[in-house]
Amino acid sequence: MGKQELLEYVDSLTEIKEFPVFKAGDTITVNYKIVEGNKERIQKYQGVVLQRRGEGVTATFTVRKISGNIGVERIFPLASPFIDSIEINKRGKVRRARIFYLRNLKGKKARIKERRY
Repeated sequence: MGKQELLEYVDSLTEIKEFPVFKAGDTITVNYKIVEGNKERIQKYQGVVLQRRGEGVTATFTVRKISGNIGVERIFPLASPFIDSIEINKRGKVRRARIFYLRNLKGKKARIKERRY
């Protein structure tokens, strides 16, 4: 069994929900299920997508937000059963697939222009 066949087999086992198409620079809200004991709640995590990486079951995306003057980044697997939904708040206009330069910017310089259609 080759690598490609193995990846296709794993893909067939894992169910991936349909999410809207988004890419680096977009501001999104991820509704994430959190289980505390026997209770379950949904937490919203809103921020800018820094990158998308991988494909199929192994695809992940990194979201960065500023929380109390501190930058917080979180990596979400797209195939995670804990992701309830993803909403796109704003489409960003960037010229890179990975916008790690955003980590070094503060204040107004860290703003991303909105994409026009």
